[in-house]
Amino acid sequence: MTTKEKRFPLSLASVVEQRINSTNKSATVMAQTAVKNAANHAPLRSTAFFPSKVSSTFPISRDNGKQILSAPPRTEVMVSEKIRQAMVARVAQQGVNDKTVLEALEAIPRHMFIEPGLSSQAYIDASLPIGHHQTISQPYIVARMTEIMRNGKNLQKVLEIGTGCGYQAAVLSLVAKDVFSIERIKALHELAKTNLRPLRIPNIRLHYGDGMLGLPQVAPFDGIILAAAGMEVPHALLLQLAVGGRLIAPVGGRHQALQLIERVGQNEWNSAMLEQCHFVPLHQGIV
Repeated sequence: MTTKEKRFPLSLASVVEQRINSTNKSATVMAQTAVKNAANHAPLRSTAFFPSKVSSTFPISRDNGKQILSAPPRTEVMVSEKIRQAMVARVAQQGVNDKTVLEALEAIPRHMFIEPGLSSQAYIDASLPIGHHQTISQPYIVARMTEIMRNGKNLQKVLEIGTGCGYQAAVLSLVAKDVFSIERIKALHELAKTNLRPLRIPNIRLHYGDGMLGLPQVAPFDGIILAAAGMEVPHALLLQLAVGGRLIAPVGGRHQALQLIERVGQNEWNSAMLEQCHFVPLHQGIV
C-alpha cells in the first residue's frame, strides 16, 4: 500500500462535469452544497494573485438593485475553483481513488484555513505552519488517511484527534454523518471555530480537551483519525472504536508510518503498517 501509482478511474474533467450537471438539477440541499455556497460568500484570506480569468468569490451586497462588492476586512482576491481542482488531480495521481474523498477535498476551500501570509501556498501539496508548533497536513495525507479510514463505507460517527486549524474536520464532514474533533491547545481550538464558522457546517462538534482520552461519552466511533504521532496508539482510543471500525494514525518518533487498526471483535483488533509519513508529536493534557 505504499506505492502511489495512478488508480483514479475517471478523468478529473469528467468528475467536475458531473458535479456541474448535478448542481444544475437543484432540489436536495446536501452538506457539500452548503459548504460550497458558504465558501463562495465568505471573505477570502489570501494575498496571492491568480490569473484574471477566474470566478469571483467576493461577498456581494445589493443597493437599489445594483450589485456592489462588499468591502472585506482583509485584502481579497479572486480564487478559481480550477486551482482546487488541480490540487485534487495531483492527489488522485498519487493514488487516492475514493471519489467521495476527492470530491470532499475539492469542495473545502483550503485557503480559508491558512494564514494570509501563506495563502499563495494554500493549494500546493505540502503541510504548512498554523502556529503553536503545529501544521495543517498536506492535502495528499488528508485524503489518504480519510480514504483508508472510510474504506468505501458510509460512516456515521468519526473522531479526529488534533483539530488544528479545522481543515481535516471540514473534509471529514463531507464523508461522515457526524464529526467530533478534539484539540488540546486552546488557541487552536478557538482558531478552528473561527475558520469553520463562515462555512456553516452543521455536523462538526469541536471539543477542547485531551485527545489521548478520546470522547468515551460519545463512543463508539466508526472511524478515528489521529493528526499527531505517538509511539503507539492510546489504548483508550482502541476501546472507543466500533466493531468493524477503522483507526488510522501516524506512529513513531523520528521515523513515522501510518498504522491502520481495525476492530474485528469485542476484544480483538487487527493492525497493519502502511506508508511513511511525518507528523507533529502527540502529547497528553491541555494547554
